[in-house]
Amino acid sequence: MSMDFAARGRPELHLTVSDVGKRVSVRRIAEVVAGRPVFRDAVGVLTSWNDGVLIVTRRTGEAVHIAENSVVAGKVVPDTPLRRGIRAPRATAQELQEIASRDWPAQETERLGDWVLRAAGGFTRRANSVLPFGDPGIPVAAAAGRIVEWYAARGLPGCVQVTDEGLDAELAALGWTNEAEALLRTAPLPPLANLPGAERVRLSREVDADWLARYHRTGALGEEAVKVLTGGPSVWFATVPGTEGPAAIGRCVVDGAWAMFGAVEVDPAARRQGLATAVMAALALRAVAEGASGAYLQVEADNEGAGSMYDRLGFTTHHAYHYRRAPKG
Repeated sequence: MSMDFAARGRPELHLTVSDVGKRVSVRRIAEVVAGRPVFRDAVGVLTSWNDGVLIVTRRTGEAVHIAENSVVAGKVVPDTPLRRGIRAPRATAQELQEIASRDWPAQETERLGDWVLRAAGGFTRRANSVLPFGDPGIPVAAAAGRIVEWYAARGLPGCVQVTDEGLDAELAALGWTNEAEALLRTAPLPPLANLPGAERVRLSREVDADWLARYHRTGALGEEAVKVLTGGPSVWFATVPGTEGPAAIGRCVVDGAWAMFGAVEVDPAARRQGLATAVMAALALRAVAEGASGAYLQVEADNEGAGSMYDRLGFTTHHAYHYRRAPKG
């Protein structure tokens, strides 16, 4: 499925299905009034071209469906700088952390009042800590004791993910130690889909051995890691092929209006080639096509390299959080 506009006598205007993922300008006949055609233009990312229909996704997130037989002109156009005026959807810290918990899912959960205890064999703090929004139904000191017992039964230390200053002070008074300062950052999704390089990236629903080999965090927890990585509403894995395994990888989970980005890693030998940006672009295109409009990610506060890249891509800090670990013994 492709269309070469040279066939219509316009040799300077070309679009084919290979341009999917690029920023384009398409002119089509929208209607005919008094025997004259009325033209309309759509500028954005060519998200798909299937069954005689082109979909151009504008920066606002609007998806314009264009019948192939209505197109009179089209071309690839240069990328433009991110516009800061576009915003991600509004959400509270609790709403985003609950979404993040679905998108990076624990394999076992149990409620303590409104709190959620999560375990995943020890793979990452996020999936092996308590999400403590609301009321645990018992005093915090008693809840802390229950948490320690629950995690000890699974061979894990008690750990709570904290965003609330009051709870943080209570756990500190009980001797729980502070660790792993982190940020949840958000950005509008459509501008990410307009970043260059998406055509270099291969997307898959499945995670393979090569992808896992590039991902540095699996370690000895391979099986537990795969369960977390493949969990979530709509999961996509990105790979930029290299000469010896993937040159870059990434993961995205589309969850309603939001898309989680993570596990973006680049082979040290392939850095400074725009591969991380390409991975983000390809995943964003997929997420926009599924109806998402906001992007979010979680990053350690002291990761300056990642922080700088996400700054350039338009991410801003939504809120900070950290973990409190139970005292030993």
